[in-house]
Amino acid sequence: MEELKMEDQTRLEAWHKVVFGCDLETLNTLLADEVVFHTPLYLKPRRGKMAALFILSAVIDIFEEFTYHRELLQGDSWALEFSARIGKYSLKGVDLIRWNDQGQIVDFEVYIRPINGVQALGEAMYEKIKAAGMLDMIKDSSE
Repeated sequence: MEELKMEDQTRLEAWHKVVFGCDLETLNTLLADEVVFHTPLYLKPRRGKMAALFILSAVIDIFEEFTYHRELLQGDSWALEFSARIGKYSLKGVDLIRWNDQGQIVDFEVYIRPINGVQALGEAMYEKIKAAGMLDMIKDSSE
C-alpha cells in the first residue's frame, strides 16, 4: 500500500473530524466559498459554501452507522466509498472530492444506491431543510 503524502494525511484527518466528530467548524474551513456540490437528490448542482455546509451537516446528522470502506486519494482528487443506514434502509455510496491549491474543497459529488436509500435520504433532507426554513436557499443555490 502506498504511503500517503503529509498533505493528504492532514486533509484526510481533518475530513474524518468532520464526518465522525460532527466538526462543523472544520467543515466550514475545508469548503471553498465557490464550492459546487452535486447531490443525488437534485439534477443541478448546489453552488456556494452556505448550501454545501447546510447539506453536509444535515447528512452527517441523518446518516447512521456511517463507515468508509475505501479511500482513494490521488493528488487533488479523492474517491471515498462509504456505507450508512437511514432508519431501516442501508445504502452504499461514493464521495468524489476535488481540492484546490489552498487545501479547500471546490467540488463535491455524491453517488448513492439503492434507490430506496436515495428516497429515504430525500425525505429526511426535505424535513431538515423545511424545519430550518431553508427551502428557498437550497433552491436558489442551483442557479
